[in-house]
Amino acid sequence: MPAWAGDKKGKNMSVSFHMETEAAVNPKMVFEHEIAGKKRYFQKSPDFSTKDIIAFSPFLADNQIDFGVVFQLRASAAGRLESITAANQGRMLLATCNGRVVDVVIIDKPVKDGYLVIWNGIQDAEIKECDKIAPRIGKEKEKKK
Repeated sequence: MPAWAGDKKGKNMSVSFHMETEAAVNPKMVFEHEIAGKKRYFQKSPDFSTKDIIAFSPFLADNQIDFGVVFQLRASAAGRLESITAANQGRMLLATCNGRVVDVVIIDKPVKDGYLVIWNGIQDAEIKECDKIAPRIGKEKEKKK
């Protein structure tokens, strides 16, 4: 399972997205996660992570309890996202936040806009940590004083 740690600048936020794979892949390269009572396997190495994010926008999740977040990816990651989602339709993409699984989606078409969404499972404190790593979508990052 992916792990997280704070850095020297006090940023304690880690987001990662992992593509579904086959159980037959090298066991050191995958982790297992049960979804709807079925074992699924995902790549340990993330396809996208915090370093790929240039902006974000939180929203109240449908459950009205926690939050979801839209992440805008840098151009190079957006290109990878389009390629990966085009090649893996029908597979799952699992999202983690600070080392815990928060959401999973089934890829149904190529994602061409460079945005990844976690639909739920994000806590208020994690939104505050996101503010330390990236600006809100549509706003420039504030200059440090």
